[in-house]
Amino acid sequence: MFYSKKFKKFKNINHCFFSRKGGFSKGIYKSLNCGHGSRDNKKNINKNLNFVSKKIKVNRKNLFLMYQTHSNKVIIINKKNKNLIKFKSDAIITKIRGIALGVVTADCVPIILFDSRNHTIGCIHAGWKGASSGIIENTIKQFKKINSKNKIYAAIGPCIGDRSYEVDLPFYKKFLSQSKKNNIYFIKKKNNKKLFNLRKYVNDKLIKLNVIVDNVNKDTFREKSNFFSYRRSQKLNQNDYGRCISVISMTKFSQN
Repeated sequence: MFYSKKFKKFKNINHCFFSRKGGFSKGIYKSLNCGHGSRDNKKNINKNLNFVSKKIKVNRKNLFLMYQTHSNKVIIINKKNKNLIKFKSDAIITKIRGIALGVVTADCVPIILFDSRNHTIGCIHAGWKGASSGIIENTIKQFKKINSKNKIYAAIGPCIGDRSYEVDLPFYKKFLSQSKKNNIYFIKKKNNKKLFNLRKYVNDKLIKLNVIVDNVNKDTFREKSNFFSYRRSQKLNQNDYGRCISVISMTKFSQN
């Protein structure tokens, strides 16, 4: 389990970037696989989510996850829609106390957010597709819609590191076609390959939006014992992969 130093200072929120340890799943999903999109035994996934809920101090029914599709769609959870079974989006936001918001990842970037002025929390699933198509900008825009006078903090969790994220030239050119300045996120490698710094790409977007950023700087690809990794599972020719979970909740009664 990993934590943001900045978020730890707030007494009215609980948060955690969970590792793959401490759960009930077996085999390639060992052990805290929280991905309903995986082919893991559903009973084990539910046991894992119960474990996460206890750690974050909410009832399991109050842990809200998304059906993630690498989109730029944001949903605000309120009293009207909170009983929906699925939130089809890549970011969720709420002002409701006593519930937890979760994002599952296996190399993509998990971001948790807290507006300390307006007591609003959120989380983002930011892969390269979502990040390049505006998921971060859209989420911050929704925070500002709730209240333009805000102080938003973001913690960027474990994700694939720049030394592990090899991409081809068409991928690189796609980013350059958006802006030539995106060149700074790539390092040249042999054989027409590049290394992509997804963390810095996401980090810089948040800073540009006047968000106060903290990084839990862990590489999901390299740290096999701590994290699931989509890219590592592909290299090992595994037919599926687990997902780690990152969670934030606002406690019911306490204030800053």
